Amino acid sequence: MKKIINDPSTVVEESLRGMASAHPDLIRVQLDPAVVVRADAPVSRKVAIISGGGAGHEPMHGGFVGKGMLDAACPGHVFTSPTPDQVQAALAMTDGGVGALLIVKNYTGDVLNFETAAELAEADGVEVRTVVIDDDVAVTDSLYTAGRRGVGGTLLLEKIVGAAAERGVDLDGCEALARKVVAQVRSMGLALASGIVPHAGVPSFTLADDEIELGIGIHGEPGRRRVPLGTADEMVKSLLDPILEDLPFAEGDRVLLFTNSMGGTPLIELYLAHGIAERLLAERGVVVERRLVGPFVTSLEMQGMSLTLLKLDDELVDLWDAPVHTAALRWGV
Repeated sequence: MKKIINDPSTVVEESLRGMASAHPDLIRVQLDPAVVVRADAPVSRKVAIISGGGAGHEPMHGGFVGKGMLDAACPGHVFTSPTPDQVQAALAMTDGGVGALLIVKNYTGDVLNFETAAELAEADGVEVRTVVIDDDVAVTDSLYTAGRRGVGGTLLLEKIVGAAAERGVDLDGCEALARKVVAQVRSMGLALASGIVPHAGVPSFTLADDEIELGIGIHGEPGRRRVPLGTADEMVKSLLDPILEDLPFAEGDRVLLFTNSMGGTPLIELYLAHGIAERLLAERGVVVERRLVGPFVTSLEMQGMSLTLLKLDDELVDLWDAPVHTAALRWGV
């Protein structure tokens, strides 16, 4: 295993220290318990938007903390859920007096720990709502979930709801908007090679040179099946078809297309894949109005990609376009 680390047991803490050094204008980092919080938190009379999950998916979630997106993120150990005390600390550090919305990916540990923290906060008089995202169409259940996994759609959800909260939308409005996005977003990914969890030191899974894992999870969980390596056209189609059929998306629908690297896929390949996806969508009459391309929801150095489609309307386009200023996303500022 070759990695730029000192000790697998301290890799998350040292990474968070470096992140704090890199972005002192955007974030503050608390290490015990670990929380990444926007530099100006708490923002008075603003709904706090909080998310989190295991490290190893950077820039998700800490890279999305800042104006117009998350108020705080709770990073667990690599591929490990954050603890309730982390979420409690995030709630306390971002309390603007009008409640908080927790955005939780559908993994058993994440759901249980965020819900526990929400119950404790409500006992202390803080109004907390929880929305679970489960956008992965690849599998119904996995090693980590009861139900579908939360993957690339999480970023879109955090951006859109974060924009609404920044504008002063109340807790009921933010929750309703979040549920609307969850209902309209779908994702699927594939892997050509596994990432290596630092404390394990070996790949999470192995693939032959001529095969891929279709429907992979962001922790290296198995997908739908292993299939022969095909052309880029074939691989993109194998992701896009199940997404389009699941909602379903139809001719004339307006969408945001998010083409995501799992960490080890270079942009030359990712842009190639994005172009194919746009062409296939155009052939079906699906209108791509907004786009995002890059390594935003990763799985360490996994070689692979995912596609996410969000069905748009004027409200969602307006909120997506709203200013955002975070370490990983910034426009309109």
